[in-house]
Amino acid sequence: MIARWQRWAVLLGLAGLLAGVGGLWQTGHPALAGGLLVLALVMHAFWLGVTTLLMRAVQARAGQPLPPWRESVRAWWAECRAAPRVFAWRQPFRSQAQPDVWPAEVPGRPGVLLVHGYLCNRAVWNPWLQRCRQLGIPALALTLEPPGVDLDRHVPALAAAVQTLWERTGQPPLLVGHSMGGLLLRAWLRADAGRTPCRGLVTVGTPHLGTWLAHWGLSPSARQMRPGSNWLRALAADEAARASGLPPVLSLYSPCDSIVFPTRLAVWPGGEALAVAQAGHVNLLEQPAVFEAVRQRLQQGGAAEGGDV
Repeated sequence: MIARWQRWAVLLGLAGLLAGVGGLWQTGHPALAGGLLVLALVMHAFWLGVTTLLMRAVQARAGQPLPPWRESVRAWWAECRAAPRVFAWRQPFRSQAQPDVWPAEVPGRPGVLLVHGYLCNRAVWNPWLQRCRQLGIPALALTLEPPGVDLDRHVPALAAAVQTLWERTGQPPLLVGHSMGGLLLRAWLRADAGRTPCRGLVTVGTPHLGTWLAHWGLSPSARQMRPGSNWLRALAADEAARASGLPPVLSLYSPCDSIVFPTRLAVWPGGEALAVAQAGHVNLLEQPAVFEAVRQRLQQGGAAEGGDV
């Protein structure tokens, strides 16, 4: 569904652009045709620049330290390159290009569950699936649909995926979520109530305490990701009630993230946190340090036995 919508959006957008540029050229307005083409090419960069400025303004108002301008610009440029690769190519046209990874020697090897974020699909993990295949790491990447619905509606699909990894490997899986995907994993933890062992959670750019940009979203899941939402408060209260039984959580975040901000909202209270400098929101998944953190977690002990995190 997500791939189909994004595929039609890309194709219709290209058709409209070509028709507009061609029409202006044929009617003797080559300068306007060139301007329209340039505008189409830089529009996403302009929007990412606006969100970067908003991030810095909100961070400053919240009293949080700002990353140096140089780092913000580098993160903006990295995001300008990453976003088209993901939203205009991988997700619309390559959602099934990388199958899940099941090595021949899968029993006894801990696996990883990869959960995408808002308006994304499993293709956001294509480079990760390729790397997992090279390293012999069992990996399962989901596409959770329909988009925009109440986050708890995705819990059954997550539960089935965790069970699949557990049964096929015989090992507690590591759960990795990007952006909203980290909240979905926490929703699964709440519903599972400790019945299914897991190695822990790694969240990447996840709005654990919400994000300022969600104020502009109208879908049920966007409203749930607003800072201080009823859903986030209830989730935190449930976790506090059984804190000693939760698996370890590692929050990976970027001080330059222009989607999840202020920065403190991207850290799960009580868990470990690791900042990744000069990275944008989508670009976080392209950072070697992020994949390496997940690989190291896989090599650590088995399922969490409880205790404070």
